[in-house]
Amino acid sequence: MQGRNGKWHATVLLAAAVVCSGLVACGGGDEAAAPAPASPFPYNGDLIAFQSDRDGNSEIYLVTPDGKRTTNITRNSADDEDPCWSPDGTKIAFGSDRQGSQFDIYVMNVDGTSVVRLTTDPADDTGPGWCNDKIVFRSQRDGQSEIYIMDSDGSNQTRLTFDPDTDNEPVCCPDSLKIAFFSNRSGNGDVWVMDIDGSNQVNVTNNPAFECSPSWSPDCTQLSGITDRDGSDDIYVMNANGSGLTIVTPFGEDEFASSWSSDGTRLVFDTNHDGNWELYTINVDGTNPVRLTKNAADDEYPSWRP
Repeated sequence: MQGRNGKWHATVLLAAAVVCSGLVACGGGDEAAAPAPASPFPYNGDLIAFQSDRDGNSEIYLVTPDGKRTTNITRNSADDEDPCWSPDGTKIAFGSDRQGSQFDIYVMNVDGTSVVRLTTDPADDTGPGWCNDKIVFRSQRDGQSEIYIMDSDGSNQTRLTFDPDTDNEPVCCPDSLKIAFFSNRSGNGDVWVMDIDGSNQVNVTNNPAFECSPSWSPDCTQLSGITDRDGSDDIYVMNANGSGLTIVTPFGEDEFASSWSSDGTRLVFDTNHDGNWELYTINVDGTNPVRLTKNAADDEYPSWRP
């Protein structure tokens, strides 16, 4: 399986609210009523963040889980990618090259306001994942792709992995005690798990096939991710120790990044099932797949609000 821009690629679509005009009697003649104002976007509701290039460059969008409402929250000429929710659902961390040729980690409010830059290293810092009051991310600042952790204000940046091969895609379990990540140090792509301080690094897939893009269930007992064991890149679910692996999307096309709903019953993921990358949701048992986005651009890297 091939990644894009050194990462693994995925995102979601656009639904516009149309308000009907009515006719009312006024003064003796019928006149068209003014359109009712559109209701504000439900920033406080159940939402999925994703990246899309539908406006000509990569931006961060929000979509409701029914796919009916979508909004662009970055609106920047640079590329904004890899959204990740804070544990309380009030902020989104993301990667952007808006202040230079390299990517850095930023944080913003849910509506895109109050953007704060957290990293300033000349190397690329990408793929943030929130760990309670800390953020993990991938950086190439020491010559190869490694995993780092920092406080959520950008302070105390600390390297966690020290391997000559590629380590990336870090994601914390909600209790912030474990980090799952991708590594090819075993000779092929696998999902690994380590303690939040970088200790006890364990290969939990350990298979000749390619596995990547892990995501924790809300209760930290399971992981979803990608495997090509059946010939295409499918979403699977397994126990946190790698046992009990079950395929969720045996559809024959490629799927990529996945994220769990807050109640742990559904996954959102991106797939090229429709000829380009779109977002779908599906029950964890593989039933009831629902398409969320329908756009000619690529919608990828979904992240479901906790």
